[in-house]
Amino acid sequence: PLPFAFPTDEGFPFLLDAATSITPRGKIEVKARQGKPVPEGLVIDGDGESMTDAEEILGALIRGEASLLPLGGVGEETGGHKGYGYSAVVEVLSSALQGGVFLRAVTGVNVGHFFIAVDISAFTEPEEFRRRAGDIMRALRGSRRMPGRERIYTPGEKEHLTRLRRRGAPINESLRADLAQMRDKLGLEGYGFL
Repeated sequence: PLPFAFPTDEGFPFLLDAATSITPRGKIEVKARQGKPVPEGLVIDGDGESMTDAEEILGALIRGEASLLPLGGVGEETGGHKGYGYSAVVEVLSSALQGGVFLRAVTGVNVGHFFIAVDISAFTEPEEFRRRAGDIMRALRGSRRMPGRERIYTPGEKEHLTRLRRRGAPINESLRADLAQMRDKLGLEGYGFL
């Protein structure tokens, strides 16, 4: 993933945590739990053919026989080279820089990370940065919408609204059911949100 976070004057920060693939593995796991197919064009097998069976995809990913397509999909016509490039940058910064494992050598918790923290005050006043970042977010939300769209959300806004509504993170129903089953099996108490 390629995450970014910036403070704003909005009451919530700009938060973006996005996979460099069209879809993250977690969404495929959700489809598998729901017994639903994965849309065409998100995952390919070793021969470059699209895969749609979520259970089959998960097994093939573990065996190294499938790939999540990068942002933009296949080829330069749709910008796939850009997503591929971002994926490579993440891999290099998370592996080569620290001497860690990479690509298919990553197993279990043997995963590298890379963080950059910027001292905003080295560039501008923090309050001015927050105000301008908030101005940008408000301008984005005020942009002309595509037909049929009710509104434009800025990164971090949906999560903020969900927290305000639920005082927690969004959990889809199939994951909620799995967690509740684990809670009951382990005899855990105090997890009323499940």
